[in-house]
Amino acid sequence: MYTTYLFDLDGTLLDTAQDLADAVNHIVTKYGYPACSYQQVVDATGNGARELIHGCLPAGVAAEEFDRILEEYKVYYEAHSCIKTAPYEGIMPLLEKLKEKGCKVGIVSNKPHGAVVELAAKFFPGIPAFGERTGIPRKPAPDMVYAALTELGAEKEGAVYVGDSEVDVATAKNAAMPLIAVSWGFRSRELLESCGAVQIADTVEEVLHFPVDKG
Repeated sequence: MYTTYLFDLDGTLLDTAQDLADAVNHIVTKYGYPACSYQQVVDATGNGARELIHGCLPAGVAAEEFDRILEEYKVYYEAHSCIKTAPYEGIMPLLEKLKEKGCKVGIVSNKPHGAVVELAAKFFPGIPAFGERTGIPRKPAPDMVYAALTELGAEKEGAVYVGDSEVDVATAKNAAMPLIAVSWGFRSRELLESCGAVQIADTVEEVLHFPVDKG
């Protein structure tokens, strides 16, 4: 069993999709752009707020207006990030089991840092959380993962990254860490397999089954 678990947030620990979609559509329609479908928002998640907004606006938006929309989105979402968001079923017992086993646990997300800290404090009090912030490249660069390990006082040896997207697959690879990919989030098992994920959990309980004991 691993001794340190670093979890992605959106699509891994929390189902944040509807609040993300509501916040995106509140802002883009305010500026006169078409509302996005739920799936369009989900498909655009994973690479931070800038890429989310980029994926939800039509081509040709002027840079100045884009930046204004992005900043308004960040402020609005941080104030409305807990309306419909909730942990996936089984997540709370999983985290409790890891705690009982003496494992170190942290959260590493490309969501803006303020929103990550607020959500973690509400749903996972006591678990250190790290979001996108100035000075640390976002995932899939490994820097946020390394910063989290340092904050936890954990070594990379024995640590595993847990996430639901192609960004998380690349993050683990870039950090030279094993990955447990989860198929209940924002990406399908087929996509995760195509990106090179080997350890894939289809249920929350299966996270504890890795690494497989080969006897």
